Amino acid sequence: MDEIHTPDSSRYFYAEGYEEKLAKNETQKQLSKEFVRQWLIENGFQGKEGQKAPFMSPEYCRSVSERYIELYEKIIGEKFIKANLDNLDTRIEKNVTKFLNAELQK
Repeated sequence: MDEIHTPDSSRYFYAEGYEEKLAKNETQKQLSKEFVRQWLIENGFQGKEGQKAPFMSPEYCRSVSERYIELYEKIIGEKFIKANLDNLDTRIEKNVTKFLNAELQK
């Protein structure tokens, strides 16, 4: 089952300009992972057997991150604050351990 109401499984369109683009049969401005899917297709990758995913430059990866941050800010209505990346392994371990301990207490 796919997750719902996320940019990975849903299409979010901007209300501003929606009707005009619809009337002109133009592509809607959206915030979803569709732009990544289209980029992969344009770069010869469709997930078929034997295909190798194309290289995604750090710049392209940053642009993907910026789109997801934009989506967060539009939907939540708050500024996204990036987490400190120092001691990332320790932070992940702490959060996973906290979750697992909470599950064991159920």
